[in-house]
Amino acid sequence: MDVKCVLGLVVLLAVSAWAEEVFQDLTVSELIERANKNIVRSPGLPHVVDDIAYVSEGLRNADPCTSYGCMWPKSSDGNVYIPYTLSRVYTSREVSVIERALQSFHHVSCIRFVRRTSQRDYLKIQSLDGCYSFIGRRGYGQELSLRRSGCIYHHTVQHEMLHALGFHHEQTRSDRDQYIRVLLENVTPGMEHNFDKVNTLNQETTYDYGSVMHYFNTAFSKNSLPTMVAIPDSNVKFGFATEMSQKDIIRLNRLYKC
Repeated sequence: MDVKCVLGLVVLLAVSAWAEEVFQDLTVSELIERANKNIVRSPGLPHVVDDIAYVSEGLRNADPCTSYGCMWPKSSDGNVYIPYTLSRVYTSREVSVIERALQSFHHVSCIRFVRRTSQRDYLKIQSLDGCYSFIGRRGYGQELSLRRSGCIYHHTVQHEMLHALGFHHEQTRSDRDQYIRVLLENVTPGMEHNFDKVNTLNQETTYDYGSVMHYFNTAFSKNSLPTMVAIPDSNVKFGFATEMSQKDIIRLNRLYKC
């Protein structure tokens, strides 16, 4: 390899490391919004709204999955084993980030992510069109996309895995109007649906501004102004979680009776 090629490689690696460090400081919603922006969905992939996948657009308004049995089953030893496969396109560093995020669930719950052998239902973790997941267990091999460009971060992986376990975004929960005022006048046209409320199961927990499932206050903004403001205290900050909050963990354990 000549000197120019070596220098070019060094510069490329330096830029990549710099970009990685800069993006690491972005919030979950900023990372997901950036990764999913202007994505042209490939044929044959699920219908995706923000970072939530649906079999078809017509099923967007279906009941929350936990009301019709899409939780992952509990084993006789009390653990919930969730098989997964990882695409071979991921580098060793990317695999390490993903698996560290998966193992973080083991330390705080009865959830256990395990490499698939022959299990029927499992997560197919791939680098597809951005960051997205179905809500809860769909059956057979279900796609969960962690695109190499933009999605391989600890809190982003946790966020998508919580979707796969049955959880929605915090700002869409059924009681959010008591805690968040949505400013639709600042929302990018066509993105209003991202603020639709869902008839969620809140596991007897109060609203969580610190949830890793909560979006930043300017999510989907058309003018850099807030699309959400906390109420009654507009000074409350939210959307800055770098990992699952205590309430995220409590809800997870209550849902799966850990």
